[in-house]
Amino acid sequence: MKQTETCNCRHLNPETAAHIRAVMPAEDALYDLADFFKIFADSTRIKMLYTLSYSEMCVCDLAEMLSMNQSAISHQLRTLKQMNLVRNRREGKTIFYSLADDHIKAILNQGMEHIEE
Repeated sequence: MKQTETCNCRHLNPETAAHIRAVMPAEDALYDLADFFKIFADSTRIKMLYTLSYSEMCVCDLAEMLSMNQSAISHQLRTLKQMNLVRNRREGKTIFYSLADDHIKAILNQGMEHIEE
């Protein structure tokens, strides 16, 4: 029989509980945070973010770098842009993509440090 974790005692300090309730983000912010982390659940998007953490690239360069077709790259870039993880700039007819900010690189690095422990 599978054992589940249960607890019949209460040790929660009322002051601790009040503090946690006061600092807990709003429900919609937690929902947005969960959506943010869902983006990192796809290895293709992780590869793209890692690649862009080293250099900005256009769609065709990303496709070559990751051995993917441009359509698949464009689809994933759209998702990453919607979540504000990447940004773009136009140079003539070419659009170059890069990480939106240094937070994204820090998240990738911290995640990698965690799994390598």
